[in-house]
Formats: sequence, structure tokens, C-alpha cells
Amino acid sequence: MALVGANGCGKTTLLRIMAGLDEPSAGSVQMARGTRVGYLAQTAEESSDLTLWDEMQSSFAEIHALAGQMAELEREMTARDDIALLDKYGALQHEFEHLGGYETDAKIRRVLTGLGFKKSDEGTPVSHLSGGQRVRAALAQLLLQSPDVLLLDEPTNHLDTLGIEWLENYLQEWEGTVFAVSHDRYFLDEVCDYVWEMGPRRDGLSHIEMYRGGYTDYVAQRAERRERAQKEFEEQREFIAKTEEYIRRNMAGQLVNQAKGRLKRLNRLERLEKPIEQRAMALRLNAGPRSGNIVLETKDLRVGYKNENSETTLFTAPNFQLLRTERAALIGPNGTGKTTFLKTILGDVVPLSGDVRIGAAVKIGYFAQTHEGLDLDKTVLDELLDARPGLTVPEARNILGRFLFSGDDAYKKIEVLSGGERGRVALAKLTLQGSNFLLLDEPTNHLDIPSQEILTEALQHFDGTLLLVSHDRYLVAALATQLWLLDRGEDHKTRMTTFRGAYDAWLEEKDKGERGERVEGADKKTEDGRRKTEPAPAPATSNQPPAPSKNRERERLKKLEAIEARIAELERKMSELSWEMQVAGSDFEKTKSLADQYAITEKDLERAWTELSDS
Repeated sequence: MALVGANGCGKTTLLRIMAGLDEPSAGSVQMARGTRVGYLAQTAEESSDLTLWDEMQSSFAEIHALAGQMAELEREMTARDDIALLDKYGALQHEFEHLGGYETDAKIRRVLTGLGFKKSDEGTPVSHLSGGQRVRAALAQLLLQSPDVLLLDEPTNHLDTLGIEWLENYLQEWEGTVFAVSHDRYFLDEVCDYVWEMGPRRDGLSHIEMYRGGYTDYVAQRAERRERAQKEFEEQREFIAKTEEYIRRNMAGQLVNQAKGRLKRLNRLERLEKPIEQRAMALRLNAGPRSGNIVLETKDLRVGYKNENSETTLFTAPNFQLLRTERAALIGPNGTGKTTFLKTILGDVVPLSGDVRIGAAVKIGYFAQTHEGLDLDKTVLDELLDARPGLTVPEARNILGRFLFSGDDAYKKIEVLSGGERGRVALAKLTLQGSNFLLLDEPTNHLDIPSQEILTEALQHFDGTLLLVSHDRYLVAALATQLWLLDRGEDHKTRMTTFRGAYDAWLEEKDKGERGERVEGADKKTEDGRRKTEPAPAPATSNQPPAPSKNRERERLKKLEAIEARIAELERKMSELSWEMQVAGSDFEKTKSLADQYAITEKDLERAWTELSDS
């Protein structure tokens, strides 16, 4: 089950009540006898002086107790030969094996690696880990304990894309029950069978509506329900108005009895309430003055940081240009240097070597992952007034209202705001800057799903240039026109590559590569003559043309797939040639050569489309 809703509606409170950590104001929570419940909080509430490895080992207390009993029996059996001891030892050994006692180390290493820990982290005391690492350690411990009910509060917040995908696969095989509060829409689609939406009631409390399916199914069903509820409300309102008009016209006339009857029925009618429109953030991003065509350019860039006597290289970037209105997403595992790269562009971190060049008339707007641009001692209103000189208090209050800060909220200090509220303040400041090049570092972290959807739509309409760092695959898929990929190899060195295309196209290309290896193996089996003979097709009737054989149909489908793959490749090539022509600029010879290649590719694409339609 997924639990979704706006920030502050009570999702975490409900999980804590279910976990037995908080008491309900009324009513009760009942669990079946013997049910084991595990709860993951958003932040690391406790720490430990045990090493990470020993903390994980503590998840197997029952197994370690059995191992201790077996060791004691081994010592006794060494001292005396007793068949009863041997029988007892055999029973303990069977139970030890049944509980997976011989597999604990492998399980721990699998979970720690999947959640992004290195082997070198295993000896680190948990108390020495960062806050995000401690949350991941708590998640790892929960998974190893295998409770019957798993309550997860934002489990993907501190995971990179690889870690999230690993957790998705792990939970898909989970044999227990999972309740997940998450703002990761892809994660909810992959993991959940039901969505519980917490929404407002007219009395100010929250209520829950249940939907079947993942996040995408929930969005469609929610829109359908709200449309139906609105229609039913309007139809009833129209019926009431017509009935009241009939009663007024006939109460003193010949049809008085009918009018009185309708009045009685109208008084007994249960009134439908108008569906509540949930407050939503209003966000519009204006790019301000137009920048030059080349917004960002790198040459021989080596990204890292210097200490007093040494320097650490995070990665070397290939030479590239980011052009006006392009949207790039920088993705990769935690610790590969994504935020450092953004700060290198901003000039806050000096490159170890090479250059970063910012284009003409480029004005940068930066959204920091940790919101370090906000002063914790200032109020929400003061932060906005400082963002643009000359902004009046009424104007600032009006802007804050669009970001869901009303009344006394404007006078709250930044230090008391939640992560989602700080994110909305940072976005409000960003709208005042008129930047034409946005650097966004995890902009959807801590935002609820309605706010994420509004941010996504605003960025889709932004007419400037965008460089996005995010583990939010939904956001990347909606925005990115090219990907800058950081990948750590087996030699532990990080390399940066680029992919000119959308996120879904990159996933499809990756999937084709993986499928190609499997298909190649299948083709070898065919060559060895081990494929089963297809049954003969059924004879055709006199009124029906003979159906194609299964072999022929399979060959036709295989041909269609090949043509579609060729079309995708040609379209990608045309996009790349178009980009290279823009970069070539005034270089006539190069532009002419690229134009000739473009024309040839365009004709090849036309032929491929014709071939597809004829097939």
C-alpha cells in the first residue's frame, strides 16, 4: 500500500500510530497476534557505537542464539559421547539451517551493497555515519529482520537511482505487507498494489480514499472520481433548483398536494457536498532576458576538490556545449560528484584543471539540495524581501500565498520549517530572480506529489536552459532532452558520458542491449537445432483465406521490430546532426557536410517509414 497526500496531512503520524510509537486520539489499532512490525523513520532517530557490520548482525539474534547453543553442545560432545546430545545437536542444526544461519553474511552483504554501502563502510561505527547513511543503515537492518509488516516513511529519500531500483526489486519479492509513504512516483508504480490518499475534509481533518493499482492508476481513477463527484453535485443542485421553482409556482395553486409532496421529499434529500479543491502551489518561472546560443561549455574539465596537501579527482568531463533552451539531466550514484559539478559551474569550487565557460548574457539561478541559500534565523517573509530589492510587503505576501504560506506562516523562522516548506521558500525566491539558466539540485526532495506535479509543469513551460540533478526519474523523464551520465567502473573511477535523447529512450536502449545478449544466446540454440517444431497451421475454410503460419508471423513481427529500431536510431541520428549543425555555427564546410548527412539520413528515415507501413 502507498500512502500519499499533501505535506502536513498526517501520513507520518498514521505510520507512527500503526507502529505503536504514538497513541491515537480516538479509536484503536489492532494487529493479529504474533505480527512483527518494522518502522523506518524519515530521519535517523537513534545511533549506535556498533560498527555497521555488527549492527546488521544484530538483526539475526535468534540465529546467533542457536549458534551459541550449538557451540556449547559441541564442547559437551567433545567431553563425552552421548547419543542424546547428538540428537539435540541435529535438531538445533536443522533449525539453524531452516532460519538461514549459513547465509547471514551473504544476505547482509547483498542488502548493504544494494543500498549503496561500500565494503570499506562495514567497519565504520554507525554513530560516525552521516544522517542519510544512518537512515539507509536502518532500512538495511529492517529488511534483514524481515518483519511481517514494513512501515516505510520516505524510504527513497537518501538513495540514488541504482539504490531505488534495487529496493524496488527487493520489495517486489517481499513476502510480507508494505505500507510506504513516498513522493517517488516511479517507485509507487513499481512496488504498490493499492494507493491510500489522505485528503482534507470540510471539518479540517483528513480522510482516506482507497484506489487499486500503482500511482499512474491512482491518478487516472482520482480524476475520474472527482469528475463524477462534481457532475453528481451539479446535477443534484440543478434538480433542487427546479424542484424549488416547481414548489414556489404551485404551492398556492391547484397542484398544491403535488408541491407539498415534493417539498417533503426535498427536505429528506441528503445533500451532496461540493468536492473540495485541494490547495495547490502556483508556480511560474520566467526566463528573463534571452541568453546567447551557447550557455555552458567545458574544455578538459577535471572536477574534484583540493585539500591542504593533496587533491581528489571525482571525474573528468568530456568537452561539450549546452545550448540555449536545452534541458540536461545529470544522473549517477551518490558520491560521484554531481553537486560538486554544479558548484564548479557556479564558481564556488575551482576546477582541478580545465575550464568551465558561461555564455553571453547568461543569468544563473541555483536551487540547492540542502537549501543552504536560506538563512535559518530569518522569517519566510524576510527571505523573500531580500530576494528582490524594492519588493513591497503586500507583493511578497501575495507571492507567498501562491506558495501556500498564508497568515502567520509568513512570520515563521526558516529553522522551524519542514523540508517541503523550505523547498517552497527556495522556489519562491527562484521565481523572483529572472534567471535564464537554472541549476536545480534535487528540486523535488521533500515536496509532496501535488507540488512535484506543479513544479514539473512549470519547468516544462520554462523557456530558458535547464541543468537538473535528480533521482526523481519521473521528473527526469518529463524534462530531459539529453542525459549526462556518471558511472563508477570496476576500477572505482567515475566516468562521465552523454546521451542525446530522452530518459525513456535511454532506458529502451539499455534494455535492448541487455535483451540482445539474451537473444544472441537463444539464436545459438536455434542453430544447434534444439528449437521445437511448430505445429502445422489449421486448414483454411473456403470462405476464409489461409492464416499465415506461426513461423511466418514470428518472422514478420521480428522484421517489424527491426524496422522500428532502425527508425528510432535514424531519428536519434537526425537529432544529433541538428545539434552539431547548431554548434558548427559559421564553419561553412562543416555545416555543409553535416547538412548533406542530414539529408541522406532524412531520406533513409522516409524509406524506413514506407517499409514499416508496407509491412
